[in-house]
Amino acid sequence: MIVDCALYRYGQRVEETRNLVKIAAAARKDDDSFVWMGLFEPSETDLEGVARLFGLHRLAVQDAVRAHQRPKIDIYDDSLFVVLRTLSYVDTTSDVETGEISMFVGRDMAITVRHGEGSELASVRHRMEQHPDVLRHGPAAVLYAVSDAVVDTYTSVANELQTDVDELERSVFSPRRSDDFERVYKLKRELQEFRRAVVPLVEPLTELAEDDVVTVPPEARPFFRDVLDHLLRVQEQVESLEGLLAGILQAHVAQVGLRQNEDMRKISAWVAILAVPTMIAGIYGMNFDHMPELHWKYGYGLAIGAMGVICFGLYRAFKRSGWL
Repeated sequence: MIVDCALYRYGQRVEETRNLVKIAAAARKDDDSFVWMGLFEPSETDLEGVARLFGLHRLAVQDAVRAHQRPKIDIYDDSLFVVLRTLSYVDTTSDVETGEISMFVGRDMAITVRHGEGSELASVRHRMEQHPDVLRHGPAAVLYAVSDAVVDTYTSVANELQTDVDELERSVFSPRRSDDFERVYKLKRELQEFRRAVVPLVEPLTELAEDDVVTVPPEARPFFRDVLDHLLRVQEQVESLEGLLAGILQAHVAQVGLRQNEDMRKISAWVAILAVPTMIAGIYGMNFDHMPELHWKYGYGLAIGAMGVICFGLYRAFKRSGWL
């Protein structure tokens, strides 16, 4: 359940232990210290023990355990509960997989609860430990680091989806015939999943960047403004991709309609050409005794020649009109 747990003082990692009571007590004694704990898919029983130790709100604990929450920020007394949706792009299937990170942020603690394999935070912790000047801002720095890492993955996933949309656009407008409806709707579904992660996060990050929020000192707001700027760019990219994909779908539908019309014209032209020999052969196949040229020596050749000449004339006429 516990991936990593350590005590930080003045931005430096000073102690790590599995004795949560000891490390929590050490954080409470010093205003410049805090605990950064990382949990992975804990049970409700496991998280209740952590909740009693750090005074976490019961409703927030329930949300953290159940997961599948909308990105949000809730304020409980002197602590924050933040939910972030994580995204990862699977190259082999071109799918967007989702996960979730819940964070409890207080004066003396930053607790992350991860759900899903695509949301590791070990690299975020390692990177922040290389910048103690940022980590000195306390738990708010952890909230910034995690938010920044999540939004960075949004940018990477958006670029991958941009590549997929560009490839789909080239396929739709290429001379070869292709059935791209399935790819279009699959990308629309992935973009909707992307939107559900990005758009609801704009309001919480705006609040962190512009308003007075507990546990977030004023000097930390520029960091959240930077994350918000990146998120807004991603949101614009998603909206642009959705508009482009809608245009591609309309173009594909129009192309399919045009191709069907072309096919019907070709079928109609060939039916008209074949109708002439069918008519002539049908007339001379009625077996009446008194028919023009029925017993003439050159009648058969004349009939076949007439069929060929008329069919060739019709073919040239349809060719010039663009039906064939």
